[in-house]
Amino acid sequence: MKDLKTRTKEFALRVIRLYSALPRTTEAQVIGKQLLRSGTSVGAHYREAARARSDAEFISKIEGGLQELEESCYWLELLLDAEIVTKHQLSDLMSEADELTAILITCAKNVKAKKRR
Repeated sequence: MKDLKTRTKEFALRVIRLYSALPRTTEAQVIGKQLLRSGTSVGAHYREAARARSDAEFISKIEGGLQELEESCYWLELLLDAEIVTKHQLSDLMSEADELTAILITCAKNVKAKKRR
């Protein structure tokens, strides 16, 4: 099983490749740049969380990564709903975004539960 550091980096690389393959229309490029920014930020937040000096800082960074994932899902949905890309092209990336979201939520919940003990 891949570690989260690798998975978040691979997610970013997949977003980069998707952006590179988007049509050069204005709407595709505007949405694509938003996705590029949010999709590549997830791994950066995770790496910052891994170096956190406290539980509170860890939670803050993980939740920042969650916000970027949620935003990435929004941009992916727009690309799909605007018929800029097909469901087939996005399904694996959207699934990975959902899985990463579930993992990061669990990470944050576990640290919050530990703090309450």
